[in-house]
Amino acid sequence: MREPGAGDRDRRPRGTLSAAGRGARVPGAHPHRRRRDRLARPGADLDQERPLRADRTNDDDADRTTHDDTDRATHDDTDRANDNDIEDLLRRHAPQVLGALVRRYGHFDPAEDAVQEALIAAAAQWPEDGVPENPRGWLIRVASRRLTDRLRSDEARRRREETVAALTPADAFVAPPPGEGPTGQGGRAPSEDDTLTLLFLCCHPALTPAAQIALTLRAVGGLTTAEIARAHLVEEATMAQRISRAKRAVRGAEFRRPEPEDRDRRLAAVLQVLYLIFNEGYTATAGPDLHRTDLAREAIRLTRSVRRLLPHEGRVTGLLALMVLTEARTPARTGPDGELVPLDEQDRALWDRTAIAEGTALAEEALTQGPAGDYQLQAAIAALHDEAGRAEDTDWPQILALYELLVHRTPDPAAALGRAVAVAMVHGPRAGLVEVDALAGASGGHYRLDAVRAHLLERAGDHDAARTAYLAAADGTLSEPEARYLRARADRLAL
Repeated sequence: MREPGAGDRDRRPRGTLSAAGRGARVPGAHPHRRRRDRLARPGADLDQERPLRADRTNDDDADRTTHDDTDRATHDDTDRANDNDIEDLLRRHAPQVLGALVRRYGHFDPAEDAVQEALIAAAAQWPEDGVPENPRGWLIRVASRRLTDRLRSDEARRRREETVAALTPADAFVAPPPGEGPTGQGGRAPSEDDTLTLLFLCCHPALTPAAQIALTLRAVGGLTTAEIARAHLVEEATMAQRISRAKRAVRGAEFRRPEPEDRDRRLAAVLQVLYLIFNEGYTATAGPDLHRTDLAREAIRLTRSVRRLLPHEGRVTGLLALMVLTEARTPARTGPDGELVPLDEQDRALWDRTAIAEGTALAEEALTQGPAGDYQLQAAIAALHDEAGRAEDTDWPQILALYELLVHRTPDPAAALGRAVAVAMVHGPRAGLVEVDALAGASGGHYRLDAVRAHLLERAGDHDAARTAYLAAADGTLSEPEARYLRARADRLAL
């Protein structure tokens, strides 16, 4: 397997490296406008299955995966040589390679550029020459050499040797650096733990939530700056500046796992960022599309990666269960013309039963992994919705009991609104309206509150008031599919 020379740097890949639903790009290649805290959509008025925003909880330390698992995965990779498999292989390795370079050299920006060059070289060579025996080691070796070449070229000859010495880790004099040397003969395959460490870096406390999301999608998710900008309806130049500021903010931060006393808080930030990415993908807060499949699937993929590293962490298992159970309903969420279909009107035969079985098993497992936290409780609620063959079969008393536990744990208005809907389904719409009215101050006039109120007023037979509330909700959302749905409900009541 040859390594790329200088002439390969400008070679373009023969195939594409785009994920399903995305444009052509390289994984990890070069978003988010300020978001309002969103209430969940627990009410039948819009889409009861919308996951809630979970707050952070504390759990015990989780186990790490072993190097043996990583080595087995590396050797399995050698059997995959078609374009799609190479694309998947590069996407999986990209954050690990970046993590290895940042850990070794400590230069985030140039390391990212070097990884890009290595990915482009691999995309051009591997379809023709075959996948190397150790693809991750190959990428790290090529990226390391590109990075050192770049750093050396920036220095005068007088300082070149000093720069190289400063960048060389101490153990390089006694053992090959990560990814170099044959496995079993002194070579050390880089641990996949670097992916989680990179996530911790991207969710550094010095960054705003918007910056954390943008940097995570860029460095770990592999989305291009243009893709991230489109996902958040901002100009590409604006997003590029946001990502650049985020990189500057973490420049100099030590590339390591947080200390045990800080781990729970930092892990909660990582999971919250992944959940926000999923939430935006599942129901876009603005624009013409209800669902951003690429963002939702990317969040699930990254959460699966975290779970592989922390398989016994209940929060991670619960979050993955919640995402899988929620995404399973996607095929039934829209009609033939893209119109929103609320949960109680969806054709449940279209739901992904394989995903529901997986999500239910994950939800059950999450409840055995320590005290039930926000994600675990939300996953249990989602499982109860998914297990009902018909809307009228939904176990609303059990859902209400779970919401009682959830609102006791968190002051989140979304959880309280979900409880109000459950109260209405168990005790009647008038009882639910009392709960909704009590939330008016806490929610700050959020349009989801108006939407739930409109639905309950309609169920109670007060059509004039329901129509007014539907129109108020339609005026409050930036999502075009939601606005169309809400106005259609209002128009129907005017007949």
